Amino acid sequence: SHSHSHHHHHHHAHEISRGIMSSSLPSSSCPPATNPAFISKKEDFTKLPPELATVDWTKPISWGKYAPYPPSKEDKGTTDESSSGNNERHTATMAPPLPLTPENTPPIFRPPHPALAFHVHATSGRARYTTLHLPHGPISTPVFMPVGTKGTLKGLTPMDVTRSEALNNQIILANTYHLALQPGTELIRDAGEDTGGGLHKFMGWDRNILTDSGGFQMVSLLKLAEITEEGVTFENPFKDADDGEEVGAEKYDGGGNKKRPHPSSTSAKQIKSQRMLLRPEDSIYHQNNIGSDIMMALDDVVSSVADDDTRFRIATYRTLRWLDRCFSAHRRPHDQNLFPIVQGGLDTSLGGLRDICLAGFRTRDDKAPGYAIGGLAGGESKDEFWRVVDRCCRALPDAKPRYLMGVGYPLDLVVCTALGVDMYDCVYPTRTARFGVALVDGEAPGTLRLKGHGCADDYRAIMEGCECMACGGGYTRARLHAMLKNDSSLAVSLVTHHNLAYMMSLNRKMRDAIKKDSYGNFARSFIRDQYRGKENGGKDVPSWVKDALHAAGVPLDAP
Repeated sequence: SHSHSHHHHHHHAHEISRGIMSSSLPSSSCPPATNPAFISKKEDFTKLPPELATVDWTKPISWGKYAPYPPSKEDKGTTDESSSGNNERHTATMAPPLPLTPENTPPIFRPPHPALAFHVHATSGRARYTTLHLPHGPISTPVFMPVGTKGTLKGLTPMDVTRSEALNNQIILANTYHLALQPGTELIRDAGEDTGGGLHKFMGWDRNILTDSGGFQMVSLLKLAEITEEGVTFENPFKDADDGEEVGAEKYDGGGNKKRPHPSSTSAKQIKSQRMLLRPEDSIYHQNNIGSDIMMALDDVVSSVADDDTRFRIATYRTLRWLDRCFSAHRRPHDQNLFPIVQGGLDTSLGGLRDICLAGFRTRDDKAPGYAIGGLAGGESKDEFWRVVDRCCRALPDAKPRYLMGVGYPLDLVVCTALGVDMYDCVYPTRTARFGVALVDGEAPGTLRLKGHGCADDYRAIMEGCECMACGGGYTRARLHAMLKNDSSLAVSLVTHHNLAYMMSLNRKMRDAIKKDSYGNFARSFIRDQYRGKENGGKDVPSWVKDALHAAGVPLDAP
């Protein structure tokens, strides 16, 4: 049959591509076609995926667990005799301790994940201090990753971000969606092609890059047309200036600019140009062109505050099918890491949608070098938020990194690190800087409005002891206030730098506390600083924070 021969040919090309630089392959010049084997019929959209038919949903899903978690009963369909030898392990209330690797141990990159080595140096409760080794160097975690939209941090050059002692940032996030629209990922792929090309060369950044899949941008920024089994279809934001080409095959002139339509372009063309399709294969194609160190799977995103249960079920099952399409389309597993994203809405019940997604990932674990927790940056209550993070951290394997997408408030970092998260990203610290808001220690919400009257004659630095360009450069609150009132772009850059330095410094304090096995004390004092209590003229600690820390094993009311 046609579909069979196509599949065979694609598989063959994929095998060859492992050995050769991907740029020399014809397969890299356009995204692969959709393999019909991965496409589900509409009547099967709400049926449990067949690979999960034998899962025992009466127990929480987990695999690869170590202390302080209970041991996971791996769902490998083991027979009685093979497990009789370690029966006592299954009845144990705590798994063995996580094997630790000393700091500064050189990484060994080897299959099944030749582009990532994960060294856990210390744990404190569920919090971990680790080094994540990637193709462009090591990253100490817990880590906050700034979002560098369109390949630059707004108001800062890559040099500012690394060369500055205060930041020494080891990884940034780039938006696939923006780069695919402009300048186009083919152009980025071919930048300095003799030396490997890709976004690192294109933007002069020699450290790590994480790319998102592009899907979330469509949900948040665009008029979403529809999500089908094939992919995400959305309105073309450049429909007036577009030649009727879809984003998967952008047409640019030699200078990397989108071709303008001919004055004679027909109305039919005009109509076609108003829709664009992004399939899992297209997302991976763009991310392979970009050459990021960590890539994200394209998943079917539903707003976490939607209330359509069937829609969430379809999305969760589809995320597993799309993940298989992502893995299948991935041309560069030797030097790029593809992370699946746990979805499933806010359903943390036994056998609920988060469990189903996790169980699906467990069957594909050999392909995943790390995991992301998705679907949580969209307005759900904090109480629901922490329960999803808790459920995922209890389930996911401890010897792999965990990345909580779109979360970056300092308080959230402190709480979620206690629950076992390693990596974070968020536009908040950089976006809030554009409004003249600086992050500072002290009372909730832990911010200083530099445009406020109170700063007009305040001759202190933003924050005592901070080494950023603003605080270290002698800029007072009063001076920044005046500059911001005059719409100074330098002032925005300075506050941006301060906020990123604040996040980096917070991460350092977390790592130091975990190293000393005193993360609980660190978290308690951070929260007591923000919430002094009504009786002391401050605010009371929100109940979600108390509940989450209690679940994490570092109760707030400990001595």
